[in-house]
Amino acid sequence: MSTSTKRNLSLTILDQEKFEQIHEASLHLMENVGMKIGGTRALKLLHDNGAVTTGDGLTIIPRGLVERALKSVPKELVLYTRDGEPSMKINNDNPVYFGTHADQLELVDPLSGIVRKFLRKDTAMMCKLADYLPNIHFVLSVGMSSDVRPVVQSQITFLETVKHFSKTINFSTNDIEGLKDIIEIAAIVAGGLKNLQEKPFIFNYCEPIPPLAHPNESTEKLYISAENRIPVVYMPYCMMGGTSPMSFAGTLAQCNADMLTGLVITQLVSEGAPFIYGSMPSVFDMRTTIGSYGAPEFHLLVAASSDLAAYYGIPFFGTAGCTDAKVLDEQAVVETTMELFSTMLSKANIVHDVGVMDHCNSVSPELVVLADEIIEGLKHYTQGVQVNAEELALDVIKEVGPGGHFLTNIHTLNNFKKVWYPSLFSRDMQNSNESQVKGKVREKIRSIMESHLVPQLDATILMELEKWNVKLETYQPTAQ
Repeated sequence: MSTSTKRNLSLTILDQEKFEQIHEASLHLMENVGMKIGGTRALKLLHDNGAVTTGDGLTIIPRGLVERALKSVPKELVLYTRDGEPSMKINNDNPVYFGTHADQLELVDPLSGIVRKFLRKDTAMMCKLADYLPNIHFVLSVGMSSDVRPVVQSQITFLETVKHFSKTINFSTNDIEGLKDIIEIAAIVAGGLKNLQEKPFIFNYCEPIPPLAHPNESTEKLYISAENRIPVVYMPYCMMGGTSPMSFAGTLAQCNADMLTGLVITQLVSEGAPFIYGSMPSVFDMRTTIGSYGAPEFHLLVAASSDLAAYYGIPFFGTAGCTDAKVLDEQAVVETTMELFSTMLSKANIVHDVGVMDHCNSVSPELVVLADEIIEGLKHYTQGVQVNAEELALDVIKEVGPGGHFLTNIHTLNNFKKVWYPSLFSRDMQNSNESQVKGKVREKIRSIMESHLVPQLDATILMELEKWNVKLETYQPTAQ
């Protein structure tokens, strides 16, 4: 099983009273304002269970459905590797796992430093890098390669990802058909749908459209995931002042209401279906009109949302390790470090977007490698301080005595490796006048590309995947 980050320190943004106020406000929105819900299957399920759609087209969801869903949703989730080994176990121990992207709109090329369009071949590089790095537990396959037809982007990217990555895969799709196809492809790799359901190495990512809108595509993705028992993240991405109120509490209540609506739908489709709480409450920057990925308010509210998920007992999908900067500069490092520190002190469990830059336009292999190092260092902070007889080491202090030193003591020999020794950052006696970090990062990427071997899939499975590849390459959508 992959090693998660052990957190003995914690950050609490919302206490019990604040949680109850936000929860009640979310229920008020669901019961008195209503949701704009598309999708005949989801609406029928809601109507059959007591929800009512008004003449204005807004669906009123009674709190009883929320309470029922909160009781049936699993409180523990285990995700697996491609080979069926436990990889990410989320429970009351509050572990945290990090993931990057397998593809993105643009790539910050690690050799030239030039920002260019992401190509299909780059997926193998990103996957190989993430497969090697110890603090990257999953990749997000989103289907954005510029040299692949949009109609099959999601499926082609997933094929490339599953061939070149042995850990857990998070995926999103451009359309409903893409979701169905990816579940079929994943079932081939797992040895059948039943095996995939029992040991899921994939989990789906989908979103509503804030404020309070759940179109047909969103509800159908929830429906298909739940009926196939595929873990699904439902993640409202809102921007304060744009698609949510210009207030922390109001934004949290709105996001929570959207998430709870998704939870209700999945549990009505299939009671006990695995579900992951997602929330991206950022700010709408009034100077630039972007939704910021580096704003401190964004990551404060992500931490607050993780508190809400913890009170419900639901696994939480967060965001960290990203930046609004376009290249790897001082801004990128500051924002990335602040976010990782915040999320590692929070109650987030699964954290995506490591290495994402330029408010989610691009992904940087260099930033992924640097973030892996930062996470490793922060793990030594969040372990906290243990106090017991062994850690107090009074006998060792007595043995050395006043005025002595511990350098040659056997206790030092046995314990000095507990301290973090960075591989990219310098602690040399005489440091160079110029930064060595970027050169070390690029050398590490080069070394991984040359020497790391991702375990290959069975030849029979590869043949089946190639059939899918041919089918998708030649696919022609039916004219409407």
